[in-house]
Amino acid sequence: MSPQRVEADLLIPGRGDPVHDGVVVMDGPVITYAGPRDGAPADAPGTEPVRARTVMPGMWDCHTHLNGGRPGTFDFAQLVQEHPATRAARGAQSLRRALDAGVTSIRELGGMGLHLAPVVSEGFVPGPAIYAAGSVLSATGGHGDIHTLPTAWVHDCGRAGAGFRLADGEAECAKAVREQLRHNARIIKVCASGGVLSVIDDPIHQELTVRELRTVVEVAGLAERSVAAHCHGKPGIMAALEAGVLTIEHGSYLDDEACEAMTEAGAILVPTLTIVQELLDSEQLPPYALRKLRGIARLHRDNIARAHRAGVRIALGSDIQSTGDAPAAWGRHGREAALLHEIGMEPLEVIEAATANGPATLGRQAPRSGQLRPGYDADVVIVDGNPLRDISLLADPSRITAVWRAGILVKGRPTKWIPNASCC
Repeated sequence: MSPQRVEADLLIPGRGDPVHDGVVVMDGPVITYAGPRDGAPADAPGTEPVRARTVMPGMWDCHTHLNGGRPGTFDFAQLVQEHPATRAARGAQSLRRALDAGVTSIRELGGMGLHLAPVVSEGFVPGPAIYAAGSVLSATGGHGDIHTLPTAWVHDCGRAGAGFRLADGEAECAKAVREQLRHNARIIKVCASGGVLSVIDDPIHQELTVRELRTVVEVAGLAERSVAAHCHGKPGIMAALEAGVLTIEHGSYLDDEACEAMTEAGAILVPTLTIVQELLDSEQLPPYALRKLRGIARLHRDNIARAHRAGVRIALGSDIQSTGDAPAAWGRHGREAALLHEIGMEPLEVIEAATANGPATLGRQAPRSGQLRPGYDADVVIVDGNPLRDISLLADPSRITAVWRAGILVKGRPTKWIPNASCC
């Protein structure tokens, strides 16, 4: 395959200053040049450049779930009763929608990601690179438990790889981590606090001890895997940070002390503003969940803004998990960018959160991705417009006019000359 060349009015590298009149050259799955037109290599014979208004790295969504349930299903008891093949078929459409939205890499934090990742990597299903956690680890009665089912059934679901794994005590936590590693989990997901969609527990409450969380982090670290901790309440956040987790998911009750602890630990916040806002808007939740959601929604938004002001590093994550056109559905990843802008992040900061900061959430497993730099993965998107002026462009898949994943064009036409219109 001949090298591919994109010439853009604006090149946003992911980290660093934007470049006006920029060029990106891809040779197979790798970027070989990204920078100003002056200094770019000459066109290779037979290369037809693609013109663009804006070129930027493919986005990372660092908190997703490939549940594959019916559209709008947020009841885990119903979810696990569907056949895995049915859910996987819906998941294939979800992956396609992610690409169309400009998302070229995902962390999949509980769902069918471990099972769909090899299908994507083998080329049978188009989709973003999947870095999956396997089953969510939870205390009995915690957020990862299915409270309306008998406990024995939930254990059966865990053994079947249905996305949930109950673990109590240090020995059981160690075993649960090793089970996920046996399936080649690229990250470990643990519930350090209660949640919204679970029936009985309270989002404020801590649900695993520091010793249990330390065991999860230690065993994961032996395999160079990092740990993502579902945390709403401050007790769970502080316990997770003390144990050494890398990412705090949600962070609804972050205060100044917790923000300081995050910056000192070098932890990353994955806010998931999208699911909170979309479920709040839709009210398509059972009463127990809607009550909890209303209780945290304003705090969550305010405290994500607090974390940003405090200098906590943020990576974009939406908690997208629905199929079809339901709230929090796959393909709506870019709304997180607009919501991050609303809480005070500048567009360039939002794009860094959506691109360059993504790989860091994998710790020592981080790939060379999320930036337009030589030697990095050729995950590239073209935006019809200037997202530094209007970040909401990233929330509209129709404005994502071309997407390359590992150097392969997965959206757009390879020889289409995208009109050059001034956007800068």
